[in-house]
Amino acid sequence: MELLNVADAVAREKSIDRDEVLMAMEQAIQKAGRAKYGYENDIRAEIDRKTGEVRLQRYLQVADPVENESTQITLKAARKSKSDIQVGDFLVDDLPPIDLGRIAAQTAKQVIVQKVREAERKRQFLEYKDRVGEIVSGIVKRVEYGNVTVDLGRTEAVLRRDETLPREHFKNGDRVRAYIYDVREEQRGPQIFLSRTHPLFMAKLFAQEVPEIYDNIIEIKSVARDPGSRAKIAVVSSDSSIDPVGACVGMRGSRVQAVVGELQGEKIDIIPWSGDPATFVVNALAPAEVAKVVLDEDNHRMDVVVPDEQLSLAIGRRGQNVRLASMLTGWDIDILTEKEESERRQQELATRTALFVEALAVDDVIAHLLCSEDFTKVEQIAETPVDELAEIEGFDAEVAGELQERARNWLAENAAKLEARRKELGIADEVAALDGLDAEMLIKLGEKGVKTLDDVADLASDELREIVGADLGENKANEIIMAARAHWFADGSGGSPAAPA
Repeated sequence: MELLNVADAVAREKSIDRDEVLMAMEQAIQKAGRAKYGYENDIRAEIDRKTGEVRLQRYLQVADPVENESTQITLKAARKSKSDIQVGDFLVDDLPPIDLGRIAAQTAKQVIVQKVREAERKRQFLEYKDRVGEIVSGIVKRVEYGNVTVDLGRTEAVLRRDETLPREHFKNGDRVRAYIYDVREEQRGPQIFLSRTHPLFMAKLFAQEVPEIYDNIIEIKSVARDPGSRAKIAVVSSDSSIDPVGACVGMRGSRVQAVVGELQGEKIDIIPWSGDPATFVVNALAPAEVAKVVLDEDNHRMDVVVPDEQLSLAIGRRGQNVRLASMLTGWDIDILTEKEESERRQQELATRTALFVEALAVDDVIAHLLCSEDFTKVEQIAETPVDELAEIEGFDAEVAGELQERARNWLAENAAKLEARRKELGIADEVAALDGLDAEMLIKLGEKGVKTLDDVADLASDELREIVGADLGENKANEIIMAARAHWFADGSGGSPAAPA
């Protein structure tokens, strides 16, 4: 019974199953038995779960023929002890209890400790693997080179230096709250990794302070942090009667101040979320005022125009405000002043006007009229129905038809020139056939020495976009590169199948 009492005590102390402790004891006694009777023998130990009685037995398997005399026995010899035994069965002999000597006892203890430790680690992993995403509180146990070991009670976790807030220092005995962002089972046991810089740490802190978030009335849509300095959090309410921003701020700022205090004074902007990207970006750039927003959905980019005096506020110190707004919304944001935007618009207008004057052999007045109707390319004029062109003020069907004819002639001449230039540069027909590359892009590639499918396939998406221009979206650039790599898979010529960077 003493063995059972020890097993019960260990199981309670380590919070593991009593049966796992008894199995560890059985393995320890079994190891001691093999040391006494010979490691080549199949010795097994069993502890009765009710009485605590220890049985030590030798197992011999009936085999024909016998390959290992230490663990096998012939059928004829086995039937002298048990008449109905068959090949494959085991003949079990009881062995006398062993008196553990000092060395054997020490070995048994080591086995038990090792098995109990393994069971404890398994229990810790199973307990914490489903707790990723939770906030836990613990005591600082030790600090080594800025990395903090946190005692969580029944296990330890690691708060690495790069996961702590700037200028944040811990010493032994300090209480710390952190976010579990990863639990991994490693050779030395389960490793629990904590973070105080993770964006979701802030989200979870707000969930603890704001009952409406905990009750799913208010939802945190996204979080962007510059840990220890500034953060933005976007919230939306499913109940129109509840102001999400006001609920998160709390009475006299009590709720947000509780989070700010935990994050060492990190300034927090609480932003109302919007399903409209332009509105969301305008909200995210607060406190700066926005005059105009221009969306480029293909490249997921947005030009934001602000008054001249608002430029520094919109960008923020070291670009912090616009960077956090970009992280929060998921859009690339370019900040322009009204003066810069006006100059850019005038430059684009001058460029388009010059193009139409050259291509259509018209004067500035007609070119300006076309620009004012949002025509940006000669192709648009060639493809627009004549009756639509004729509706432009000052145009009639005859003028519209003539413009369209001139546009088509110019495009044909230009295409012939570009095709001749492509051949002169030696750009392969297979490259010209890639979907998504126009004639001008092909010329730019050829001038940079990119002339074959393999040349295109070796490019990364940002390299391709840098050569042909930012008008080519990142997704389209990846599609072109993968299409260029297709022949690697088809002919097995040894190219790399890696995805473009």
